[in-house]
Amino acid sequence: MDYDVVIGLEVHIQLLTDTKIFCGCLTKFGDAPNTNVCPVCLGMPGVLPVLNEKVVDFGIKLGLATNSTISERNIFARKNYFYPDLPKGYQITQYDYPLCKKGFLEIDVDGGSKRIGITRIHMEEDAGKLIHDEKEDYSYVDFNRSGVPLLEIVSEPDMSSTKEAVAYLKELRQIVMYLGICDGNMEQGSFRCDANISVKPKGSSTYGIRTELKNMNSFRNVQNALEYEISRHVELIEQGKQVEQETRLWDAGLGVTRTMRTKEESHDYRYFPEPDLIPLIVDSVWIERVKKTLPELPREKRHRFAKDYGIPMYDAEVLTQQRDVADYFEACLKFIDAPKDVSNWIMTEVLRVLKEESIDITKFNVTPEMLANMIALIKKGVISGKIAKGVFEEMHRTGKAAYIIVEEKGLLQITDEGVLREKAKAILDSHPKEVKSYKDGKVQLLGFFVGQLMKETRGKANPKLANKVIKGLLEE
Repeated sequence: MDYDVVIGLEVHIQLLTDTKIFCGCLTKFGDAPNTNVCPVCLGMPGVLPVLNEKVVDFGIKLGLATNSTISERNIFARKNYFYPDLPKGYQITQYDYPLCKKGFLEIDVDGGSKRIGITRIHMEEDAGKLIHDEKEDYSYVDFNRSGVPLLEIVSEPDMSSTKEAVAYLKELRQIVMYLGICDGNMEQGSFRCDANISVKPKGSSTYGIRTELKNMNSFRNVQNALEYEISRHVELIEQGKQVEQETRLWDAGLGVTRTMRTKEESHDYRYFPEPDLIPLIVDSVWIERVKKTLPELPREKRHRFAKDYGIPMYDAEVLTQQRDVADYFEACLKFIDAPKDVSNWIMTEVLRVLKEESIDITKFNVTPEMLANMIALIKKGVISGKIAKGVFEEMHRTGKAAYIIVEEKGLLQITDEGVLREKAKAILDSHPKEVKSYKDGKVQLLGFFVGQLMKETRGKANPKLANKVIKGLLEE
């Protein structure tokens, strides 16, 4: 029997605010345990929360970027459950009145596009973190993360394959990074995903029983966990067994999911309005103020790059992965009208250096003007592409302009046909057997002779002219 897959995703993003959602404690990652805490985020009796306005700004930003309706009236709620890392015994979140609702994202997959609905986006506080001792039979609790502001983005169950789920996650992650509201770090947990998944007989209008998956900290883990769970559901159904509604953890080491707990329903959390926070009113003036700060979003940017600059969509996707890299690309084009050449250099050499040195492009010392001027030297025939790679490395090492490096190191390309002819003739004279083989029909030896000439000139010979000269001599 064929099956339809139904996937919905719940994504939590940690916001890039300086302070927590309801107090003035820092949100800095990696500080010593329990140093960024106060009576409010530790849940001490008698304290009152005060909402961080920037959290609302960021929420509105994301709502606008995902085509959502921004709610005018917002009410916070208490979500009640007990866990050692939740100091108050409840989490302040939103339930009946979320900040954003009824949005959507367009994703590109399999050569087409698909709209994925977004049910809601709401604000909430994070819990603390449990640290389990590997040697002793107890755990530590670090409350530094308690009260860190989150946005939860709940999708509609519109994804019908693991490929679509990963495409949605990547698109959403790019958006929050472009907006500057989240760093998108999945390993540190600032962008984390839970998945709800079910399968049903192909064409059926009745949903199957779903399971929720947790503990997936990379796109690969999301895809692998979903694929495993799809297979598990199908196997149970075909054995005549029942799929249990539960929450399961992904074990990346073993490549399996395992039961964590029986799936809770909303009534299990006993939601009720948060009595310590008054209703939040978001008016049109507030929304318009935030709207003016929105950048061009990644999907629009990559389609514009492909259309306006005539570069392949693959190039556009690579260049727009990070907003700063996309900006660097366009800055280069202010100095030279060569989009594909600039794209090639950024995708190969620039991104290579950034990866090797673990830096972002804002700390890269080869400015857009420097890179553009070096490419201009190639296009004018002053240096070859091979020489340019060495020039690029020297530019990065010293911060010097390309033309200065070329002059200092005597790297000017040899474009004098007479000089190249003389050197080429000497090479042919020293390889009589190869010359005879060429004339007998082994024409691929042309590349050998050109290589010898490039070696003789230490890469300075103009490649096109080198080919022309050697071919001419061989055919005399």
